[in-house]
Amino acid sequence: MGKLTIGCFSSLVGSMSLDFAVKLASAAIDKGHRVDLWVSGNGTTLAKKGQKPFKDYSYLAKSVTELTAKGLQVTACEACAEARGYHKEDTMEGVKRFSMDWYLASCFDADRVLHIGGE
Repeated sequence: MGKLTIGCFSSLVGSMSLDFAVKLASAAIDKGHRVDLWVSGNGTTLAKKGQKPFKDYSYLAKSVTELTAKGLQVTACEACAEARGYHKEDTMEGVKRFSMDWYLASCFDADRVLHIGGE
């Protein structure tokens, strides 16, 4: 199977691009592909530990934890996370933080790249 790199450049609250990216990553992993998921901008909040589920509100922490156990590699933009006030110790287990060059290297090494969001 191949490697898919997904770059999710999620915008303001209410954007469904992050939900879509996680569902796509799950489907690809279930088919046997390796998946790198890069999140930046407001999408970096996906990587913040201590999230709580609310009824009728997007909650991806459980899905991401399950997917990282299956091999999903999630990496948050370090600068974007710091700009939003959370630091390395605030990042959920299994999620990495790097600069944009990590995403570019993952794209170069991938069989397919999907860039979601961004203005």
